[in-house]
Amino acid sequence: MTCTEKQVRKLMKYERTLTQEIAADKAGMSLRTARNYIKAGGLLRERKEWKWRQTHKDCFADVWMTIEEMLSIDPGLQSQTLMQWLIDQDAEKYQWSQLRTLQRRIRKWRALKGPDQEVMFPQRHIAGKQSQSDWTHCNELGVKVDGQPFPHMLFHFVLVYSRWETAFISRSESFDSLTMGYMRAVAELGAVPKEHRTDNLTAAVNNHGNRHVFNERWSAFLDHYGVKPSMNNAGESHENGSVEKSHHLLKTALDQALRLRGSRDFASVAEYEKFIRRILDQRNKGRKQRLLQEMGVLKNLPERDWNDPKEVRPLVTSFSTISVDKVVYSVPSRLIGRELKALAYPEVVRVFLGSTLVQEMPRLAPGSRKINYRHVVAHLLRKPGAFANYQYREELFPSVVFRKAYDALAQKRRERADKEYLSVLNLAAMGSEQAVEAALSALLEADQLPLFAAVRDLVQGEYSGEVPSVYIAAPELCSYDVLLSHLTRAPKEAQS
Repeated sequence: MTCTEKQVRKLMKYERTLTQEIAADKAGMSLRTARNYIKAGGLLRERKEWKWRQTHKDCFADVWMTIEEMLSIDPGLQSQTLMQWLIDQDAEKYQWSQLRTLQRRIRKWRALKGPDQEVMFPQRHIAGKQSQSDWTHCNELGVKVDGQPFPHMLFHFVLVYSRWETAFISRSESFDSLTMGYMRAVAELGAVPKEHRTDNLTAAVNNHGNRHVFNERWSAFLDHYGVKPSMNNAGESHENGSVEKSHHLLKTALDQALRLRGSRDFASVAEYEKFIRRILDQRNKGRKQRLLQEMGVLKNLPERDWNDPKEVRPLVTSFSTISVDKVVYSVPSRLIGRELKALAYPEVVRVFLGSTLVQEMPRLAPGSRKINYRHVVAHLLRKPGAFANYQYREELFPSVVFRKAYDALAQKRRERADKEYLSVLNLAAMGSEQAVEAALSALLEADQLPLFAAVRDLVQGEYSGEVPSVYIAAPELCSYDVLLSHLTRAPKEAQS
């Protein structure tokens, strides 16, 4: 053993006044080494250069160049595959007992001449910056509920800095499951980080070839919490590594707890959820200190959940419209001057007069407008001059066909175009929009002007067929007597 100069100086110092055993112990070396240094007068010995020598003949020397060439062509070849190939070539010279030698040779070749391996870059995690979530399949746990197999997934949520985690049973990787899992996780945590990362989930990401963009629903959901969406690159799951690693660790902990429990059968799903919660609490106990640091920089939750409705009290204007969250919606004109109650949910808006539902419409982005032509067309028909400069005129073209019909009328009958078009639109409002659209398409394809009279004739002609006569034969009452006799006879036969 070669010791440092400091150890040798300490040994020679204590050797003058203490025994060799105590001096060696204080110098941190063995007694035998101490005696050798004392005998040499404290001089350091030079370390002998280690020389490798082969103790037996290399059995792969004759074929190693061939093996190297094969590995260069395909580095993915395994040692077992090459060993089997050698045995097939010469079974007398090569045996499976030589596999470990071949493995050492190949391992050394990969280190010196093999392809570069992927380099991982340790990341510096910042408190409060990011959370991650993903689903993990748990069928391998073999859980049963009331004796029946319980195939399921866990929605897994992790804070990257503190490693705090939570999980919930999930049956699908849907948008509703994603949003519900996130809401439950941040509600349990009581705060949100600045950014949330997911995999390239179809519930959150639209794939346009090589481009992956967040869909509007997911962006709007996280915007409610003031959180920035993030995703890893396609096929690079390690970029979501915190939750990916936690998948394995959590399922291992659940499996070990199930083994200690002695049974994987639960009386109900609720009992299984309590079991999962207990394991999560155990795993989070050691993370309290870092979680406390992270909680100091996390953002507060919004005042209401994402799926809670926002209540607005709009007044119906003289234009037969209301404004809800900076979006203009039309309502029936009979409500003009009345105050309504609008509940704006994430995707729909429900309007009430008192407790009565008046109408329901899709929720649009701020700055949009949704005018239902059925609410105003009858009034415009009485004042057709208002149509030309009507602020929401573009909303009164239900489809491209209606727009083409108006353009054709404006080109050929400019003075009558507005009146004719409003009459056609009123016909659609009073009857079938699809039938009117089909009539307009037929007239435009025939290069005929889509006047109201022509459209009306086509629509009425579609329904001008004779009403079929339906004959319903009168029932024979005696058949009921036969049925009743069978019903009364059956109990008597059963008693006998």
